Amino acid sequence: MRLEGKVIIVTGGTTGIGKAIALRCVAEGARVVITGLEEDLGNAVMRQIPRGKGVLHIGDIAAEGAAAEITDVAVRSFGRIDAVVNNAAAVVSSDIHTTDSAFLRKVLEVNTIAPLAMIRAALPYLENSGGCVLNIGSVNAYCGEPGLLAYSISKGALMTMTRNLGDVLNRSHGVRVNQINPGWVLTEREVERKRSHGLPDDWYQSLPDVYAPSGRILKPEEIAAAAVYWLSDESGPVSGQVVDLEQYPFIGRNPPKDRSNREMEAGSGS
Repeated sequence: MRLEGKVIIVTGGTTGIGKAIALRCVAEGARVVITGLEEDLGNAVMRQIPRGKGVLHIGDIAAEGAAAEITDVAVRSFGRIDAVVNNAAAVVSSDIHTTDSAFLRKVLEVNTIAPLAMIRAALPYLENSGGCVLNIGSVNAYCGEPGLLAYSISKGALMTMTRNLGDVLNRSHGVRVNQINPGWVLTEREVERKRSHGLPDDWYQSLPDVYAPSGRILKPEEIAAAAVYWLSDESGPVSGQVVDLEQYPFIGRNPPKDRSNREMEAGSGS
């Protein structure tokens, strides 16, 4: 039980990577506060969690006062906070022609500003427990897909924030901040996204080698398994680090010769 006794907030914990992380945390002995937008999906996750081990909070993570409210729920329910997993994100398609200022601000509010607000709200409790923050980013932070401009900008900003706060907060508050950058993950949202692009529901069963050298893409549970290390005491004093979880070297890899099937480019499921 690598997380025995810990209280962990998981934003965006009703689907995909967040759900997998929340369930794995409980399996490792933690109690969790799960946030999300869809009450039905949240209730479905809660049915998989033993009584007394989890609390569901439904609401918009980017709303004014949301971070303080979530923090209060955790403290009222369990009396402490040991970790925050900033997983909630808006994965939305956009390019230079469709990314106006208002659209970019909206994406940044969810993907970058809301995680910062969560860290600020939880910081006194994390300092008290010697806790940590795990931000869930994306390999798109480095440059991004052609059709994920605003999303990629927001994840690049999150990565810089992780490195900055990972240094500052570890020194001044004893709170570690690290980040996982998932590659292409087979989440419910990714299936829906590809369906909206006109691909068949079994698109992930026959992927080009350049995008899936192993013959498949990552599972949410595999990201969750990696998350446990950073949330546990096993990761020691390590802070301000960003770890890419992809099945090929994202930076410097050989680009595909055939660029005709752009919808098969790797995307983040977070």
